[in-house]
Amino acid sequence: MGLLDVVDEKLGDGLETLLCAHHSRRLRKLGWDVTSGDGWWTPHRPVRTGNRVEVLVDGHEVLPAIAEAITSAERFVHIAGWCTSPDFRLTREEGSPTLRDLLASVATRVPVRLLLWAGPPVPMFQPTRKRVLAHQAEFTRDSAVSCVIDARERTLHCHHEKIVVVDDEVAFVGGMDLTAIEGDRHDTSRHPARDPIGWHDLGTRLRGPVVADVADHFRSRWQEIAGEELPEPSVPEPAGTSSAQLVRTIPERTYDFAAKGEFSLLDSYLRALRSAERLVYLENQFLWSPEVTEVLIEKLANPPHPDFRVVLVLPRKPSNGADTTRGQLGRLLDADDGGRRLVAGTLTSHDGGTSCSVYVHAKLAIVDDRWLSLGSANLNEHSLFNDTEVNVVTDDAAVARDTRLRLWSEHLQRPVEDVSGPAHEVVDGLWREVLESDGEHRVTALPGVSRRAGRLQGPLRGLLVDG
Repeated sequence: MGLLDVVDEKLGDGLETLLCAHHSRRLRKLGWDVTSGDGWWTPHRPVRTGNRVEVLVDGHEVLPAIAEAITSAERFVHIAGWCTSPDFRLTREEGSPTLRDLLASVATRVPVRLLLWAGPPVPMFQPTRKRVLAHQAEFTRDSAVSCVIDARERTLHCHHEKIVVVDDEVAFVGGMDLTAIEGDRHDTSRHPARDPIGWHDLGTRLRGPVVADVADHFRSRWQEIAGEELPEPSVPEPAGTSSAQLVRTIPERTYDFAAKGEFSLLDSYLRALRSAERLVYLENQFLWSPEVTEVLIEKLANPPHPDFRVVLVLPRKPSNGADTTRGQLGRLLDADDGGRRLVAGTLTSHDGGTSCSVYVHAKLAIVDDRWLSLGSANLNEHSLFNDTEVNVVTDDAAVARDTRLRLWSEHLQRPVEDVSGPAHEVVDGLWREVLESDGEHRVTALPGVSRRAGRLQGPLRGLLVDG
């Protein structure tokens, strides 16, 4: 290791320690303790039993399901998102309406409420405030749709959650934005090589009592921003056998209903990762958070079981923070220290001589095939401390394992039965075989993994803007 590498490493370690200490002080002042606690569930949110949790993979499943629920609405439709575009079509069937026209049609018979993030105060990135205002005008043009803009974000942060609630009976929580900005949300699990860039994403369709928690979250935000009182959500009858918990990030001093903020999403993640014994599987757009990577580093350096493995699926070129993510990956590789317990890949589509990246926008975690978290939260300081975010968590082992097997089958392009053996054997065999080969595979080794402190950008950004 050269002198520059040593200096970079020491600076990176120091800044990350400073950032973690800063966040710890901030959370303690707000009455939050996420450094300890046993069990899967965060004590800060109710655990609901009797739910049906369906994981929907890629846009060709997520978007038609949302369209069907909206079209069938009998009482109301509530939508909150980072960016929701009026010209977006939820399906590509011939004659399918734009989202604006679909909501306008439904609004002739039931209330439709749409809560949009206002966009950044200065036009540094999309969606700009000018664009959001144009979206609002189009959604409400000649329609009964109620569309309200929420500008209560923390400086340089946003309202990032993506939720849909229909009739207090069905809710959708996930990573799918109802927009074409940045990529093709309609992609299928085949991810054909084409332009625009392919898009891998996930969502959940929820039925049962946990729907009331999604509905109440929307209600709380809507009442403060729109000034319209909404009735308390009715709690649906049991619809399945899954226990589920809605977890959130709400920064302090943003809403009166959570004046001291809420960080149950971070607490939930750290509890689950600390409890991991055999497998951590993460699909995420970013991997910046030192709080998360410190837990993984400890697990890799001191494996809780000989079969312990970590599998990461990340984008080849995230929209920002590539050096930060790869710097953290370098730390994880160093902690693994040749133990070959960690694999990190990205998704690529091939069509003859054409190869294209598939953007990983999913926000999924599976631990030991017994715990699953899915929603809008990335593993960075924005999502865990400063943006509004919503994830749903379940300890339904069947849902967790079935989801993992389906995704591994998709990514490794093998039948489910080929990936359904013991996880460590599949990682040591199929995952490594594919990642270390030169063939045209869907999942490929993440390029440019750096062992140097390119991660400096993350801590510096955190100290400057994460508050």
